[in-house]
Amino acid sequence: MPHTYQYPRAALTVDCVVFGFDEGELKVLLIQRALDPFKGKWALPGGFVHVDETLDDAARRELAEETGLEDVFLEQLYTFGTVKRDPRERVVSVAHFALVKLSDYKAKAATDAAKAAWFPISELPKLAFDHAEIVAAALARLQGKVRYQPIGFELLPPKFTLSELQHLYEAILGAVLDKRNFRKKVLGFGLLVPLNETQMAGRHRPAQLFRFDADKYEKLKKRGFNFEL
Repeated sequence: MPHTYQYPRAALTVDCVVFGFDEGELKVLLIQRALDPFKGKWALPGGFVHVDETLDDAARRELAEETGLEDVFLEQLYTFGTVKRDPRERVVSVAHFALVKLSDYKAKAATDAAKAAWFPISELPKLAFDHAEIVAAALARLQGKVRYQPIGFELLPPKFTLSELQHLYEAILGAVLDKRNFRKKVLGFGLLVPLNETQMAGRHRPAQLFRFDADKYEKLKKRGFNFEL
């Protein structure tokens, strides 16, 4: 006989904070809910976990179903379980955060999402459920992690200038960084490969392009290399 429980159980969901970087701004991907509760309100992509899938699989499935987003950097963030966080029933959500290159992805809605759109982190609309709290937690995690792990390169195109890299870190950290010190630090890691290509930046002289050497980083990490910015 299958085992049964005499106590009611909470439902389990996943919610995903998807960060992108574009035009010097850190942005978050939101969906407009097509169903109640909070129909018409903006929210994070996510949904209920199937009984036969892992949490990470559920998060990737929901991202694909609601936004068409696949093959991204994805990491578990935190568990949110306030008793009345969902008006339908007792729901516990395991939040994840993802990083994508905006140049590779255009927002599109699917399944129970009416719309999907990118919003600057500083101009988010009022969010459904406790999703504002989840976004705040994801931003804090990103700000901390970007200082000791080169995950910021997940947000840049394969080829980038040092100015673009600095603007990314400034957008994430919400602070202005000293140009000379920043460049000395990032170049000192030996992880940026200079390319024989340049990119025009307004009226300024062409800026050299670089790429991040992920293979070298993985080899150095195994030896105990410390990426600390």
